[in-house]
Amino acid sequence: MKKILVIGGGAMGSAFTFPCIENNNSVTITEPYNKIFIKNLSSKNKFHSALKINLPKKLKFRKFTNSLLKEKFDLIVIALSLSGIDFIGKKLKILKTKSPILVLTKGLKYEKKNKKILTISELLKKNYNLPDISILKGPCLAKELAQKKQTNVIIANKNLNKAKQIGEMISTNYYLVEFSRDTFGVEVCSAIKNIYSMIIGAGQSLNASSNLFQKSVIEMKYLTKYFKGKHETILGLAGVGDLYVSASGGRNSKMGSYLGKGFTFKVAKKRFMPKDTVEGEQLAKEIAPFILKKIDKKKIPLMINLLRTILKNKKLKIKV
Repeated sequence: MKKILVIGGGAMGSAFTFPCIENNNSVTITEPYNKIFIKNLSSKNKFHSALKINLPKKLKFRKFTNSLLKEKFDLIVIALSLSGIDFIGKKLKILKTKSPILVLTKGLKYEKKNKKILTISELLKKNYNLPDISILKGPCLAKELAQKKQTNVIIANKNLNKAKQIGEMISTNYYLVEFSRDTFGVEVCSAIKNIYSMIIGAGQSLNASSNLFQKSVIEMKYLTKYFKGKHETILGLAGVGDLYVSASGGRNSKMGSYLGKGFTFKVAKKRFMPKDTVEGEQLAKEIAPFILKKIDKKKIPLMINLLRTILKNKKLKIKV
């Protein structure tokens, strides 16, 4: 039995506890931001409002404290949004955490000082001296995982043995894990697919969306290669696999559908999705300063159009 700490009580972090507990681990979940949320989860039935399901009976709930982070865990799982990465990185650095870390968060960060795009694992290693980082990505809808429907994911670490050790902790007969050394490719693909999901969602018919899908894959290939990822990663779970799931019904795709109908981002967000986090928007604002200045715009016209749509709050105009 291994001790696992999940930081982040949102849909994905909470859903991730199901295979961990089913694999006979001792699992604790904590939430740094929403204390009321954790209080509700600590109730008798452990009902999760976003997942619409009761969480595992054996799941433990703890307040987010320094003393909790100082405890010895066999694995610490980061399941926060992109905006929380620097916060948790600082915390774990100060406390000199030595536990292996698995990152579920999808995204990229723009380093203004060096004018460079960093993956999350790069950021945690470089800025917060956390060397033992693995990343988990792939086509995974939190609700389906919580319902124990077959889910295939990929763990990336340049040290494949470390990735496989984590895989042994969390894999079940429905949570199936693959492995990769291509940390750059896996992280870049899993991040930019949020933007391309919005673009595909903007198609107002299956015919149009399928065309946008194949054009999106072409641009993802270019960007992944630019950031030193491997070609085969694009065609795997972190690339077209994750893109397919996101474009089929995620929040980014939903926002894209409103953009495709002629709404500006701000109007669509306020009118239709006021309480939803749209990861594609967060990423667009984060990487736009780099993408718009450093990358050949002719190679990624879909990406450029969406970035300008969000930054300038204009109607989306793309050629299907």
